Amino acid sequence: MEGRFGGLLFFMSLKKKFIFGIHPVEEALAKGQTLDKVWIDSGARNPKISSLLPAIKEAGIPFVKAPAEKLTFLVSNPNHQGIVAAISPIAFQSWEEIVTRCFEEGRDPLLLVLDGITDVRNFGAILRTAACAGADAVIIPAKGSAAVGQDVVTTSSGAVFRIPVCRVDYLQQTVKTLREHGLRIAAATEKGKERLYDSTLTGPMAIIMGNEEKGVDPSLLQLSDVRAAIPMPGGFDSLNVSVATGIFLFEVLRQRGLER
Repeated sequence: MEGRFGGLLFFMSLKKKFIFGIHPVEEALAKGQTLDKVWIDSGARNPKISSLLPAIKEAGIPFVKAPAEKLTFLVSNPNHQGIVAAISPIAFQSWEEIVTRCFEEGRDPLLLVLDGITDVRNFGAILRTAACAGADAVIIPAKGSAAVGQDVVTTSSGAVFRIPVCRVDYLQQTVKTLREHGLRIAAATEKGKERLYDSTLTGPMAIIMGNEEKGVDPSLLQLSDVRAAIPMPGGFDSLNVSVATGIFLFEVLRQRGLER
């Protein structure tokens, strides 16, 4: 159905809420509406669409070019004027502010960094686990991550509203800055020579979890203080990433004495 949202035309499906058209998207950007992703008609030649790109990039909103048919399918309306945007159900937060607040409160921050987690079900399960473990924030890249839509709200059982999600442009630079803020970096990797349970995971920590097929990017592994593998004596060599995340996070809590 179509209706009004903050003065904007929108289309709501069971999975996502969209706005479409040049002026609605322009207004959303001007008002600072949190947009999860923008689709632009790859065949569009309207200069007004091109004029929106600087604001989209400045806001760190992922955008892709796609055939007009894709945009029509998203909103069930061919009058999208070459641009469609998905409204995020949450407002992304600043991990720098969260880390600063943790230190001010006398607590060691525990952050989760997700590298290439594109499956919505895994993402939702990870958010739920992170919330249960008392993690302070989850960091995701602007590109190459599952969209934060209604599916994530459902698969996380609403945990997406309970734990801060921080979206960044470049994970490598973010990890470098995390280290500058005093956090140690631990990466989950089956190639790690160190067993998880032999690793020191106390103090301010950021845990990096990677894509199930590719794992953590080598550039992030190089920045990690700990590269640990989960022992798997059963002979099977891989775990679902959401399960692996839970093992890592609760090992941190065990080593902290479960004081969180």
